[in-house]
Amino acid sequence: MSSYSITEPSSRQKWAAGTLVIIYAVITLLPLVWILTTGFKSPVDAIAYPPKVLFEPSLEGYVNLFTTRTRVTPEQLESLPPAASWYEQIVRNRDMVIAGPSRYGERFLNSVIIGFGSTFLSVFLGTLAAYAFSRFKVPMKDDLLFFILSTRMMPPIAVAIPIFLMFRTLGLSDTHLGMILLYTAVNISLAVWLLKGFIDEIPREYEEAALIDGYTRFQAFYKVVLPQAATGIASTAIFCLIFSWNEYAFAVLLTSGTAQTAPPFIPTIIGVGGQDWPAVAAGATLFLVPVMVFTILLRKHLLRGITFGAVRK
Repeated sequence: MSSYSITEPSSRQKWAAGTLVIIYAVITLLPLVWILTTGFKSPVDAIAYPPKVLFEPSLEGYVNLFTTRTRVTPEQLESLPPAASWYEQIVRNRDMVIAGPSRYGERFLNSVIIGFGSTFLSVFLGTLAAYAFSRFKVPMKDDLLFFILSTRMMPPIAVAIPIFLMFRTLGLSDTHLGMILLYTAVNISLAVWLLKGFIDEIPREYEEAALIDGYTRFQAFYKVVLPQAATGIASTAIFCLIFSWNEYAFAVLLTSGTAQTAPPFIPTIIGVGGQDWPAVAAGATLFLVPVMVFTILLRKHLLRGITFGAVRK
């Protein structure tokens, strides 16, 4: 009878697990790769059937994303001076001229302001609340924690109309401040529950030693607790940003111009004869970059942030 380890997987198990991981990665990344490649297709190739896997790359989708264009007659096109740039030449090849910049840049900037602003507020307030729940004797603590969590259980559509009426009365409709406050209110429950688990795992003796050395409560929190909770703060920030960055329902209902974010704007990109799919794919690709970079920068904290505090001693 051969001996075996109950902890070390066999080579066959490793091979099977690796195969499953690769298959899952391919299935997961395939839609993203398709969006990325569609952004470099021409409008004709983007709607070709059967779909084209091999095609001649074009930057027309990105040019259409950042510009507004007007169709002109061949006579008007011939009367114009030569194209001054490569992107203007791409537009003229479609018998059009550039009328001005599009609003994608403004909508993208709105997403950055609202997404990162609400993430900062959610993490900041969530850290303070989680520390209070973890370290102090709060009356009806369990009831309050459950109430905070219950706000996350409610589907957004259930409160959409009351929030719309409230924002209209307070003058917060289509404002950056209104969207930041709304996303903060939605995210703060997640922030409190995640961060409380992290702070619970930090021994109280560290703070008590700091207080004996003459630190104030705030100094002990700032210099002792926060550095050790950095993993939880990073992972919480990622989850809060993902929600704020991708949120669609409230953005459609409460914004229309000044504070409109990219998610409700991208589907409205219209080309000649219908939806401009290369421009839509280009906008979606660029929209993924900030949150992807933010997640990659904090990736070393993410896995530990998900599992930390799951097993109590």
